[in-house]
Amino acid sequence: MYPNEKDTELGHLYFIPKPQKTGTPLRPIVAAIYAPAILVSKFLDDKLRSIFNQVARQTIYINSMDLVKQLETYQNSGHLLQTTKFITADVKNLYTMIPKGGALDALYRFCIKHGKNRHIGNLHANTIIRLACLVLETNCFVFDNKYYKKIRGGAMESPFTMTLANIYMYEWEQSLIQYEHQRNELYGRYIDDIFMTSNEPDENIKVLLDRENDKDPNIRITYTIHESVKFLDVQVANVQGQLKTSVFRTPAAEPYILPYTSDHPRHIHSNTIQTALLRAIRLCSDIEIFDQERLNIEIALLLNGYPLNFIKCHLKQFFKTHNAIPIYQDLHGETYKKLHL
Repeated sequence: MYPNEKDTELGHLYFIPKPQKTGTPLRPIVAAIYAPAILVSKFLDDKLRSIFNQVARQTIYINSMDLVKQLETYQNSGHLLQTTKFITADVKNLYTMIPKGGALDALYRFCIKHGKNRHIGNLHANTIIRLACLVLETNCFVFDNKYYKKIRGGAMESPFTMTLANIYMYEWEQSLIQYEHQRNELYGRYIDDIFMTSNEPDENIKVLLDRENDKDPNIRITYTIHESVKFLDVQVANVQGQLKTSVFRTPAAEPYILPYTSDHPRHIHSNTIQTALLRAIRLCSDIEIFDQERLNIEIALLLNGYPLNFIKCHLKQFFKTHNAIPIYQDLHGETYKKLHL
């Protein structure tokens, strides 16, 4: 884990535009791939990430497909009612706002609670804290010919930053998790995005979330309460007590996929079609919604130069491979339900 002088360099700051946001704000990124403590960061991440994922599995959404599965279980258990609201919340600047002292304290408590005899593997909790402190204290970078040192948070490119932020957030969200589970509601998080369900009046939900917002000055959330919300790349709606899910596309996003004229093996283009269809089947709750998404996929393929015969051939091949030709021929609902599951 010792840095090599020949390969080590100071991080540098750059910015990535976020075109899906109003006014196209910039996301600051510190490129720290060759930072002095990058190997220590990777080492800590390897030690702790799998443990955190195991501990928090019930309240972590792996992806949008995982969310849809949990929502369908929620509905099948009889908890989705006409009164059910969906709540999404965004944690503001999670990586950069966590306090170093508070994060290290949370990390120590995590190691004590989930380790064995104050050890994670062969490392004592105190050793892990010293290594984590090293990663945080060497978080320096260059911008506009000036040197800077971060005094809070971590670098987004440092592998350990996500795990440390997750551990800090996991402590913060425990009261929300308990509150939701006592009422047979869903609560989960994907990094800095939270999704919840509730059958309480809007005012009660707002009081709860505002109270959570006030308990830690380093964690700020902005939330939305509605019968229809978007989360990650899925649109979730409660239509008179029935769950409806579909693929969500940012209005500002162009229908861009890998162009047919790109210099890639032809099987890559066929895989592009297969992947898009599989994603649509996993996210779309019924065959009518899926058929609209299939049309969107075909339009995007045509706009990116895919020949119509190539598209039709691989559409048919997809349904044939999954024993679902009735969907291709006449939108057979029962066949779609089996494929969706």
